Amino acid sequence: MPNMAAKPKRLKLTEQVRQAITDSGESRYRICKETGLDPATLHRFTTGERGLSMEALDAVADYLGLSIVVNRKPIQRNKSKSAKS
Repeated sequence: MPNMAAKPKRLKLTEQVRQAITDSGESRYRICKETGLDPATLHRFTTGERGLSMEALDAVADYLGLSIVVNRKPIQRNKSKSAKS
């Protein structure tokens, strides 16, 4: 029986930013003009050829009004090693 409560796949941060750029309706030219990014850099990012530096990512996020929310589950450690007496 299939798992009906399966979670949707989470998009990577870069994929979410690419989607936000597309959804914004802003031209790449306008985003570059407002953020100071080189047009070739933004083009390579939006086509998936390259990533963005943290500074560039911050500039795009600020311009588009995006925020990053860190929501992390605790890491479960393997407790197979027994404690020494």
